[in-house]
Amino acid sequence: MSRMSTSFKDVTKKASYFITTPIFYVNANPHIGHLYSALIADASARFQKLLNPSLNIIFSTGTDEHGLKVQKAAENCKLSVENYCTKISNSYETTFNKFDISHTSFIRTTAENHKKCVHHFWSKLEPHIIKGKYSGWYCTADETFLSQDQIELVNNERVSKESGRPVEWAEEDNYKFDLRPFKRDLQCWLNKPNRIKPKVFHEILIKEANDLYDISLSRPQSRVSWGIPVPRDNTQTVYVWLDALVNYLTVSGYPDSKIWPPNVQVCGKDILKFHGILWPIFLLAAGLKLPEQIFVHSHWKVNDEKMSKTKGNVVDPINAGCQYTESGLRYFLLREGTAHSDGNYSDLKIRRILNAELADTLGNLLNRCCGKAINPNLSYPELDLIQFERLFADSYFIELNNKLEGLADIVGSHYEELNFLQRYR
Repeated sequence: MSRMSTSFKDVTKKASYFITTPIFYVNANPHIGHLYSALIADASARFQKLLNPSLNIIFSTGTDEHGLKVQKAAENCKLSVENYCTKISNSYETTFNKFDISHTSFIRTTAENHKKCVHHFWSKLEPHIIKGKYSGWYCTADETFLSQDQIELVNNERVSKESGRPVEWAEEDNYKFDLRPFKRDLQCWLNKPNRIKPKVFHEILIKEANDLYDISLSRPQSRVSWGIPVPRDNTQTVYVWLDALVNYLTVSGYPDSKIWPPNVQVCGKDILKFHGILWPIFLLAAGLKLPEQIFVHSHWKVNDEKMSKTKGNVVDPINAGCQYTESGLRYFLLREGTAHSDGNYSDLKIRRILNAELADTLGNLLNRCCGKAINPNLSYPELDLIQFERLFADSYFIELNNKLEGLADIVGSHYEELNFLQRYR
């Protein structure tokens, strides 16, 4: 029988395992990319619980509900912003429940306990905050200011180099935060082994950490009314990304956190800068410990094209789950998704994989193990140890047994790395 190595027995020494997904912006219904983030965290949490059933799992997800983009989306749907947020947030929660995501906390940034947490965190940042004039290119779609070096001209329109989304010039009085004093501590954190996974995203952050700057921590209430007011200044609302990132502290019970920091924080590559630069710096400024690891995943294309509303190729997980079963879609996304590069979703591919691997390979194995043609009485005799020992005279069996003995460690090491893709022969 395969034995678990000492390294995996050590997991029993952990009292808890804290993993997070990003909270998802409610400007649209969930798609398979959002589900994929949740599945990565879900698979990791389930694996840790399998290793140690007494482990306390904290697995958080939820919805990010403030900002100008949400205001506009609610207007387009002809709904009050409160009702719109509830509608989309419920859609995420329904989707995750349908796919058996085992989260222990589903947070909404419109909740009162989160607002109180943001205000407390703001008070910890105040020694580093100044009020003044802020100007720059603002991308509403990404909810972020950009420098001149971060934009380009495409078809006579200024857009973000990173996302390709349009930007507009903004000049306003707001609260500012200087990232530069925290450069050395940020680099020290980033340089620890396995801090940012996979390596390709670690290299991106190392470069970004060399070029820090002032950021805006608020927006005028006259421009962005749907947000958490800045403490003692109702003319300003808290920057939506600061608001969103603090959700992880809210889940922990901050300022009376019972567990901190997270063991793993999962995020998509499009929000790498916010989780790998801004978030650790905010925590440093507040005197809090930093996450043990940021795990970054890439996106999903559909038939080798980027998913977009304009192309009409956004894959609804609920519809896909009805067609291929929720378990089938879970299997496909975890099997085909790769953290370092974009995955590709296609109906042809998912049918081929589910038929070949689940229906044929695993299905046939199950039928052979349980089929009445082979074992008509469905009886299970005791192991004949004498005959079993004689098998070790066969070199083929010895090789097979050695592979079996090492399989748990091989699979376990991949699962510890959140690598669910590897196929074993």
